[in-house]
Amino acid sequence: MCLGIPGKIIALDEHSQTGATIDVCGISRRVDISCLLAPGISPEQLIGQWVLVHVGFAMAVIDARQAQQTLQALQSMQALEHEISDFSQLDNQKRK
Repeated sequence: MCLGIPGKIIALDEHSQTGATIDVCGISRRVDISCLLAPGISPEQLIGQWVLVHVGFAMAVIDARQAQQTLQALQSMQALEHEISDFSQLDNQKRK
């Protein structure tokens, strides 16, 4: 399964025409934006845009609503994972 994470482009890399910095929930990461650069689209136009990121590449521009919904779903999955982990620890303790 492939998972894309929404991030907002906050800066361009000074040393590369295809590098940018994104913000994901307050954490900055460097990504490659070459997949987004088509004729007539400059890197500067992407600043402030939400993008879907997979393995270090910004794959698509998405709208802010879609980005927020995806981030909420990911946070819910993280909370669920924590609860499942708690239950499995309790089950392991019962077996001892």
